[in-house]
Amino acid sequence: MNRRTLTTASVTGIGVAALALAGCTSTAPSSGGDEDVSTLQKIQDEGSITLAIASEQPYSWVDESDEPTGATIAMHKEIFSALGVDNIEVEEVAWDNLIPGLNAGRWDAVSAGMSITPERCEEAAFSDPEIMYTTTLAVPAGNPDGLTDLDSVLATDGDVKLAVQSGAIEDGYVESLGGYDNIIQVDTISSGIENIQAGRADALALTAVSLDWMTKDMDDVETTGPFVQEIDGVKQIGAGATVFRPADSELLDAYNEELAKITGDEQSYLDLVEPFGFSAENLPPADLTTEQLCAGDLEDFQ
Repeated sequence: MNRRTLTTASVTGIGVAALALAGCTSTAPSSGGDEDVSTLQKIQDEGSITLAIASEQPYSWVDESDEPTGATIAMHKEIFSALGVDNIEVEEVAWDNLIPGLNAGRWDAVSAGMSITPERCEEAAFSDPEIMYTTTLAVPAGNPDGLTDLDSVLATDGDVKLAVQSGAIEDGYVESLGGYDNIIQVDTISSGIENIQAGRADALALTAVSLDWMTKDMDDVETTGPFVQEIDGVKQIGAGATVFRPADSELLDAYNEELAKITGDEQSYLDLVEPFGFSAENLPPADLTTEQLCAGDLEDFQ
């Protein structure tokens, strides 16, 4: 795993020692040894927070200059600075390890645009919705199999080899649709795209903004267009958010208060995320709540 450091003044690609945290409760040792300090107080005292990312562009990744960047990084720079935390350390980890590592105390929050789902809400606490998403398929140029969505993949009865990112929402969609026998599990988006380029996969399912961003300059791979997957007649309306430990309610509340200043003003939101390919369509509606998404209550958004 790699650790990078981001400050509100600049982004510096430097390695640092692993951060040791005690347990996965709402308290953590401060620099002065006080073990009854909340995570919010700890990061404010230290002026630093550690975020885990899964290197999914354009949400959060480390660029060619070894600098953390992306839409969620831009939001977090703004939000945590307002909370008095000017230093952000970023650790790149596999998607499946984001929540387990968070709950094990290896980092303070997850900055990956992670979709809010009932299953994940049982394991972690999500901020208010930050980024709406749709799904798309990356396919070989020309879309030789004529694919449009996951239903079109399943309709091939296994003739299409589908790549999905292990633990990602699209992996869950396939399972909810009854499963599919011809699947390749990949750890990263780059690996999924490489499988298509090498002919080892016929399609890769992931969020549209990510695949559009990563394939925009490719001649041999294209995307099929955004879609909202339906499962049992229900459109899977969803949003990504920042993830915290369940016990860190003080940090979560403070974060949501600052987040509302961004999502409550369209231009403020666009100023942060538009450079990374997001638009006003990605701004969550004011009446969409984390509680609804955690409960799987999507009826009002059909």
